[in-house]
Amino acid sequence: MIKLIECPRDAMQGLHDFIPTEVKAAYINDLLKVGFDTIDFGSFVSPKAIPQLKDTAAVLSKLDLTNTKSKLLAIIANERGANDAVQFEEINYLGFPFSVSETFQQRNTNSSIEQSLTRVEAIQNLCVKHNKEMVVYLSMAFGNPYEDPWNVDVVAKWAETLHEKLDINILALSDTIGVSNKENITYLFKHLIHEFPKVEFGAHLHSTPETATEKIDAAVKAGCKRFDGAIKGFGGCPMAADDLVGNMATEQIISYLDDQAIKHDIDMNYFQKAENEASKVFPI
Repeated sequence: MIKLIECPRDAMQGLHDFIPTEVKAAYINDLLKVGFDTIDFGSFVSPKAIPQLKDTAAVLSKLDLTNTKSKLLAIIANERGANDAVQFEEINYLGFPFSVSETFQQRNTNSSIEQSLTRVEAIQNLCVKHNKEMVVYLSMAFGNPYEDPWNVDVVAKWAETLHEKLDINILALSDTIGVSNKENITYLFKHLIHEFPKVEFGAHLHSTPETATEKIDAAVKAGCKRFDGAIKGFGGCPMAADDLVGNMATEQIISYLDDQAIKHDIDMNYFQKAENEASKVFPI
């Protein structure tokens, strides 16, 4: 079974015009009916950094969780945000962006990699105390534009540290700027899944529509069973660059899985309704 994680938070976060709280909540309520394993719905980060998501707590209060199997994930960047997030019983996962690129970690969270490791430890302690699970995104996992060192050993080093020292069991390899390809996707997932069999490795890939299918295919064949996506490929990381490659389009992931007869839990009737609503929520 492939787990699909829908990321409206990632789709919304870089938009200039503020999406009203009621519109956000209505859209996420549609997504909660689709059958996604998890909804990455919001974040508890500085409103100065990501003003679009300053209303995450208000959005959460308007979500209908009575008839959904989907779990909720919120992004945090420090202990302060984690303290806010863990107060909400409805949130299952806290996601932390941990870059294997020193330059990007400074740019994204205003901290060094070593400082971020200390943050992860503190946040993991909060998660254990409040019955949450931590998801760490290994951003710039497929390379970076800053000439920082990158290879499988760099990624494996941090995967080992996070898993074995801090007991992080879900690591999402994140292609922050769209530099992944079928070769480095295969290379990383095969190596890491073999090296750390108890870790659930996810794929958070950015892509153009033209290259999406070959990336999905490479990850699936390398053993990945967890995929992040955003309907219509909206979004990207506003801290990464001015010209962004969008998120992996969820509909392309589903189409690939259907073509390969790979099982998933998506209700296509509800998915199509959510896809129609997405066109109203996001500017084209």
